[in-house]
Amino acid sequence: MLTGPFPYYSIEPIREGPLLVQWMMAFEQIPKKDWYSILGADPSANMSDLKQKYQKLILLYHPDKQSADVPAGTVEECIQKFIEIDQAWKILGNEETKKEYDLQRQGDHTFSLSCRCGGKYSVSKDEAEEVTLISCDTCSLIIELLHYG
Repeated sequence: MLTGPFPYYSIEPIREGPLLVQWMMAFEQIPKKDWYSILGADPSANMSDLKQKYQKLILLYHPDKQSADVPAGTVEECIQKFIEIDQAWKILGNEETKKEYDLQRQGDHTFSLSCRCGGKYSVSKDEAEEVTLISCDTCSLIIELLHYG
């Protein structure tokens, strides 16, 4: 039995035919940074727009593009900004991580669990109060959310 982030809950695999669904828990709460705002993009932006904004910003803040006569503090700020932009692109530039990030942005208490197929089981705290079975968004596998009280 694996325990979840909600008090008094756990998640149990459900048998599908002779196989037992196996996975590792990967619950994550809402990320602290808004990766869209770091790229100066709207959450509804398509991948092409995101890439364009990333490329423009990464060139602007690239350490090799900074003037030699800029104060050291400014250079460090640019390097930090460069690192943030790169992190934002690593999340938003990949369809899978972008999808997971978007799911996490939906609410303060949305959690996801990786399925063995690469899909996700997603549940909000409110839904967890009402449902016991959660389907993978990609395949037909189902997990059971057990309530303890």
